[in-house]
Parts: sequence; C-alpha cells; structure tokens
Amino acid sequence: MTGAVVVVAALLVQLMLVNRLPLPAGGAPDLVLLAVVGVALVRGPVAGAVIGFGSGLLVDIVPPTAHVAGLYAFVFALVGYLAGRGAGGQVTTVVLCVLLAPLLAAAVGGLLSDPRVTIATLTEQVPVTIVYTLVVAPVVIWLTSRARQQPRYTI
Repeated sequence: MTGAVVVVAALLVQLMLVNRLPLPAGGAPDLVLLAVVGVALVRGPVAGAVIGFGSGLLVDIVPPTAHVAGLYAFVFALVGYLAGRGAGGQVTTVVLCVLLAPLLAAAVGGLLSDPRVTIATLTEQVPVTIVYTLVVAPVVIWLTSRARQQPRYTI
C-alpha cells in the first residue's frame, strides 16, 4: 500500500471509530499523526514531509474542524520530515514526534490567536492525547511498516 492509502485508512478509522469511543479523560489517540510518522520512518524525510502535508490538509478540511485551515498541514509536514530523518532511532523518533505535534499545533494556534488554546488545554487535554497516542503507537507503527513491506506481485 502506498503512504496515501495508509493515511486515508487511518483518517477513516479515526473519524468513524476512535473519535466516537468514550475514553476516560475525554481524549483520543491521533492515528493520522502515527500513520504519518510510520510512513516517514519507512520512506524518508522528503516523502514524510509530503505525506505529512497532504494528510494535514485532509485533517484540516474533513469535518468537524474548529481550527485554522493549514494548521495541521504545517504541523504534520514538519513532523513527517523530522520522523523521516529518524536521528535517534525508531522508538525515540516516535516519542519525540508524538510529543512535538500537539505542542507545535498549540503554539501555532496561540500565535494565530486561536481562542481554544489556553493553559487548561495545554495542561489537561494535550497530556491525555499524548498518552493515548503513545499507547497505540506500537500497533499503528507496526501496521504502517507492514503495509509498506508487502510484496508486489506482477503478472
């Protein structure tokens, strides 16, 4: 499967299943972020930035959206590039990207005067999202890497 198919599948699972789960503390893991990181780990920094930008645009335009258009395109492109570089090893890269993405989104939202970016959001909602994302990260990263390693048969 290509990176785009992996990201679209992650987005559909995120919207149709994960966001509807009544998880404790009101958070949810970010499967699209993990799909971007997984694709970037396999394909490198340029492909990671491109797939990050495209998936960020999808997240920006798919309802429900309550943020500035382009916010997640910027954040996921940067995270995809950094994940593609993979400087500290796979585990360190995944943890760094999962920590960086929501904090960078909050920082950019704050710079753009997004009223939803508050201290309460940073201290209550962001840590819950980070923890949930780190919990499901091994499974999503493994599935993403398996999807890229499937042999292609030609006749």
